[in-house]
Amino acid sequence: MPTLGTPLPDALIPDCTEPEAHRAAYKRAKTNDAIFVCIARQGRRWKVELDAMSCNGPTIPDEALTILRSAAEALVLADTVTQANIAADYISMWSIESEQRAREIAAAFHAALHGFRQLYIAVPSQRRKP
Repeated sequence: MPTLGTPLPDALIPDCTEPEAHRAAYKRAKTNDAIFVCIARQGRRWKVELDAMSCNGPTIPDEALTILRSAAEALVLADTVTQANIAADYISMWSIESEQRAREIAAAFHAALHGFRQLYIAVPSQRRKP
């Protein structure tokens, strides 16, 4: 069974505020066949970014996207983030008040993406049958 890297704890989420750091972290994720995750400072606030196209795993199923969108909507409603985009391969959230909160959110969504992908690989799906 393929593996998809390991979810990162919040302390290990890379700060990709500088473009060079972003390129290096994305390259590391691709090399390790892992889901890319980072935070980046934007003015006085922070952004979270996850990109599943950095690895060879399956696309996140629609059922999992519903759960991720619901979590992102809860963060928007709580004014923790001002905007969130959730797609099958990419997640971004903006205007998070602190670096620590951005790290917590990034680590949680990274673990969720990783877990949903592993579950999708391990559990047979009716949609994959010819």
